[in-house]
Amino acid sequence: MTDTDIGTVTVQGVELPRLGLGTWRLTGDDCREAVGTALELGYRHIDTAQVYRNERQVGDALAASDVPRDDVFLTTKLGPERSYDDVLRTTEESLARLGTDYLDLLLIHWPNGRPPGSPPTPFSSAPGHGETLRAMNELVDRGTVRHVGVSNFDIDLLDEARELSDAPVLTDQVQYHPFWDQRELLAYCRVHDVLLTAYSPLGHGGVLDDAVLERIGRRYGKTPAQVALRWLVQQDGVATIPKATSREHLEANMVVFDFELTEAEMREIRRPSKYETLKGFLKARVTG
Repeated sequence: MTDTDIGTVTVQGVELPRLGLGTWRLTGDDCREAVGTALELGYRHIDTAQVYRNERQVGDALAASDVPRDDVFLTTKLGPERSYDDVLRTTEESLARLGTDYLDLLLIHWPNGRPPGSPPTPFSSAPGHGETLRAMNELVDRGTVRHVGVSNFDIDLLDEARELSDAPVLTDQVQYHPFWDQRELLAYCRVHDVLLTAYSPLGHGGVLDDAVLERIGRRYGKTPAQVALRWLVQQDGVATIPKATSREHLEANMVVFDFELTEAEMREIRRPSKYETLKGFLKARVTG
């Protein structure tokens, strides 16, 4: 394995890259260029969503790349329209924007169209997951979607989705980083052969100046960000999709498969803290 190889993870007999590119808050030329550079560097897992409003730019980058479509694991997520007909319609629209005739993975973005625990909104009356999953399963039967999954589902909701879907639920995409604990969900996913896909793996930038990660990184010649990403990809059944725009950061994020953390370091890095999570989120909002 070379320094720029991206490891793979296999769940339910499906092999996919452990490291992908997340595109939340990437728009316009920035998105098009980031995806294009990522593909050039060797990324083969690209994540987007209908609500990101960047599927067309992702599709442009895929079309301009020399990388064959079948070599790329492409994910998008449903928006708030969740009725059977809406799922079929909006997925066809996503396919058109992305310039492809199939998706590797289609996710329910939020439970019932809204974050868990959020106050009632117009989304609260959205169809239940059964109708949404029935439409997603129809898309699998048609061959336009290869796998289905969910995002931001807790254990109870993930269990419900698995019961309602004829097609296996391949992944639950959730926030996961050293300051945000997902041990119970990960244990459930491992028992049921479901991939946990970690978004915001750098804690919205909160890990970048963390003293513990800096100290551990010095032992391996790595940055705090690289240590945080290594901590994730070293866990069984975990993939991650950090966002990056510059070539420098895209390259750096890939170089996390040439070292291994000790068990003691893995335990030390895990420090659940809502304060650190919120601090990182607010900092990211201010700095953009």
